[in-house]
Amino acid sequence: MIIFISVIAVLAAFFLIIMAVDCNRFVIRKYRCTGKALKKDGTIILLSDLHNKSFGKKNERLLAAIENIHPDMILIAGDMYTSAKGGDIQTAKELVCALAKRYPVYYGNGNHEHKTRLYPEHFGTMYQEFADAVKNAGVRHLVNEKVSLPAFNMDIYGLEIEREYYGKFKSAQVEPSYLEGLLGKTDASRFSVLIAHNPDYFGAYAGWGADLVVSGHVHGGLMKLPFLGGVISPALKLFPKYDGGEFKEGKATMILGRGLGTHTLPIRIFNPGELVVIRLSRS
Repeated sequence: MIIFISVIAVLAAFFLIIMAVDCNRFVIRKYRCTGKALKKDGTIILLSDLHNKSFGKKNERLLAAIENIHPDMILIAGDMYTSAKGGDIQTAKELVCALAKRYPVYYGNGNHEHKTRLYPEHFGTMYQEFADAVKNAGVRHLVNEKVSLPAFNMDIYGLEIEREYYGKFKSAQVEPSYLEGLLGKTDASRFSVLIAHNPDYFGAYAGWGADLVVSGHVHGGLMKLPFLGGVISPALKLFPKYDGGEFKEGKATMILGRGLGTHTLPIRIFNPGELVVIRLSRS
């Protein structure tokens, strides 16, 4: 019995150490995406799910890593702060505004931004203060709208779906027609990038016409196991299909970042934060 208890104690200590380390570091993941419609090559940094985490003072470690990559643009796939009554937006605001001084930044809302926007009676002016600050810094905050980049022959769309699509235990059905109602139609002659926080609906995003989807939300499944991947999704699904990495559906590619921070359950085991680099190249 003493041996059993000792083994359990050692394992618990081991996982606590791994969790402490992984919650306070990030790794750089690199992907390549090709597109016939692209006019030129480029480099995208994808950030998501910061949840007010800071890597060094004012996120200096994260900013330094980004500067070393020399990206053409930053795409943010939501949840940079956490929807908590009386919560903090300062860390997220400082990082996003600092990035906007150096790079073009395109921001799509996650479920936490969406929640604070919908319920100001509960969250006060949190969303409006954040949205005003990043807009004044030059960020293109895309809430069911697009921006066109003629130099790349690219359209970037920012999708915000309703809260019913973030339900627990099951996913609601999303149809391409629903996306078309929110965003309009894609132009097949242009390279379409969709910032869509929730990756569960990748099939619908592909059917709508996205060439590249960038997502977050799942935090890598909290804990990553060999051969099985992420353990649990925010919808409380075990071993979710989309936990992190690159996925294909028809002509569409989805790059799913494992995020940078945590909330509610401060757990990351064999699952450090991710700074995602996407190299775009013409076919």
